Amino acid sequence: MSHAYLSIEQVDKSFRRGGTTTEVLRKVSLEVDKGEYISIIGHSGCGKSTLLNIVAGLTDATSGAVLLDGKLVDQPGPDRAVVFQNHSLLPWLTVYENVQLAVNKVFGKTKSAGERHDWTMRNLELVQMQHALDKRPAEISGGMKQRVGIARALAMEPKVLLLDEPFGALDALTRAHLQDQVMQIHAELGNTVLMITHDVDEAVLLSDRIVMMTNGPAARIGEICEVPLPRPRQRIALVADPTYLECRSTVLRFLYERHRLVAAA
Repeated sequence: MSHAYLSIEQVDKSFRRGGTTTEVLRKVSLEVDKGEYISIIGHSGCGKSTLLNIVAGLTDATSGAVLLDGKLVDQPGPDRAVVFQNHSLLPWLTVYENVQLAVNKVFGKTKSAGERHDWTMRNLELVQMQHALDKRPAEISGGMKQRVGIARALAMEPKVLLLDEPFGALDALTRAHLQDQVMQIHAELGNTVLMITHDVDEAVLLSDRIVMMTNGPAARIGEICEVPLPRPRQRIALVADPTYLECRSTVLRFLYERHRLVAAA
């Protein structure tokens, strides 16, 4: 039996529509240590988000299992918080209320009202959004909305933070700023992160390991790239770092080779 903190064990996933069955994932296995930052990368349609949804408990695996801290994952739970590409904030609630909603849900019976307020503020401070407490989502930028979404997820104190292309809809400058902030939060909290991304540079900058998926249907893990860059990482300093460049080259080579095979089919 696996002793990994998060263990994805021989996961298959097929969808049936009408008389047609589509095999999305085949025999996906991955072990993640506590405090590790893992990125999953691959071409569109390779089942990355499906795999994340299985870990989140939002989708059932056809076969195989996911274990978190020794317990079977078979439904959604606050021990796995998801941040999607679209922020998913409730538009009628303020920034503070959006985060407090999650805090009340998870800690309503274990923390006092004062403690819940302090915890809400603590998580807004982590993403530098304490200045916008009373604003509603329509009154803040896309990057700010995503920061509130991350604060809301962190406020649940999840065992695993699941990020589904969290920076995909943002402009380059906002994206870079948020990546730096996520690195700082990871350094401070030591949390376990599983992130879906299409961005090779983002994966190398943030991750301890990059999981590269083969193309669908029946996608599986093709390669895993270790990223042995010391932390804290500075993006400007890494531009010419030989280890950074080698990791980047490894992932790009894998993705372009997969793209070539699809184009030739």
